[in-house]
Amino acid sequence: MIPILIFIIIFLLILNGLQYFLRVKMNKNLKEIHTRLSDIIINESAEKVLLQTDQEAVQLVLNQINRFLSYNQKVKADYVKAKDSSSKMLSNMSHDLKTPLTVILGYVEKLNLNDNMTEDERKEVSDRLYQKTKDVINLLNQFFDLVKIDADDYAIPLKQVAINEVCRKTVLEFYELLKSKGIQVEIVIPEQPLYILGNEEALSRIFNNLISNSIRYGSDGGMFGVTVREEEEFVAVDIWDNGKGIETIHQDRIFERLYTLDDARNPEFQGSGLGLSITKRLTESMKGSIHLSSKPYEKTVFSCIFKRLIY
Repeated sequence: MIPILIFIIIFLLILNGLQYFLRVKMNKNLKEIHTRLSDIIINESAEKVLLQTDQEAVQLVLNQINRFLSYNQKVKADYVKAKDSSSKMLSNMSHDLKTPLTVILGYVEKLNLNDNMTEDERKEVSDRLYQKTKDVINLLNQFFDLVKIDADDYAIPLKQVAINEVCRKTVLEFYELLKSKGIQVEIVIPEQPLYILGNEEALSRIFNNLISNSIRYGSDGGMFGVTVREEEEFVAVDIWDNGKGIETIHQDRIFERLYTLDDARNPEFQGSGLGLSITKRLTESMKGSIHLSSKPYEKTVFSCIFKRLIY
C-alpha cells in the first residue's frame, strides 16, 4: 500500500512540475510574441512574428497573428493606392475642367463685349460655346458614372442580348465620320445571332468608347476594323486600327481611371482618361474581360470577351 502511495505522490509531483515548466515556457513564448508584435506595430514594418516553438497552441496563435498582419499590410497598401488615385483624379479633373471652362469663359466674354460681330460670327461662337459646354457636361457625367460604378450603385440589369447586333448598330453610328476621314473600314460581323448575358445600353457604351478612341488616336493609320468572332464557349469583339498605337510601358495602366497618354492632354484629342476605365468596369459587370494588344503602326486591338449563351 505504501509503495503505491509513494508512486502516486511522485507522479503528482512530476505532473505538477511538468505543468509548471509548460506554464513558464508558455509565458516566455507569449512575452516574446508580445515584444515582437509591439516592435512591428511601433515601427510599422512589414515583418512577421517568427518564433520557434513546439507548442501547438502557440503555433496556431502565431499563424493567425501573421495572417492578420498580412491582411493589415494589404489594407494599408490599398488605402495608400486609393489615396494616391484620388489625389491624381482630383488633379486631373481640375486640369480637364479648367481648360474647357476657360474656353467657355472666353466665348462668353467675346459675345458680351464684342458688339461689332456679324450674325454669322455670333452664331459660330455660340455653336462653339454650346459644344464646349456639352464637353464639360459629358466629362462630369463620366466622372460621376465611374464613381457610381465603383460604389456598386450603377444598376446594370442583365438579359439575353445578341452582341453582334449591338455591335453592328454602334458601328453604323460612326459610318459617316469614318467616311469623312477617309478611313478604310473592315467589318466582320456574323449574321447568325451570338447571344450573351449582358445589357444592350452598357454594350453600346463600351463599343462607342472603343470606336471613338480608335478614330481619335488611330485614324492616322488609315485603317479601322471590327471583328465579332466565336472563341470556343466565348464571344469576342475586336476593335482595331493601324495607327500609332500604345507603347508597352502604357499598356498595363491604360484602363486606370484618369490615366492618359501624353498626347491625350493635347487639345486636339481632348481625352479625359475616364472612357477606358468605365469601359473596363462595364465589361466586368457583365462577367466579361477586356484586353489590349498593340504594335505601333501595325495593329492595335481592344478585345472584349464574354461568355456565350447557347440554347
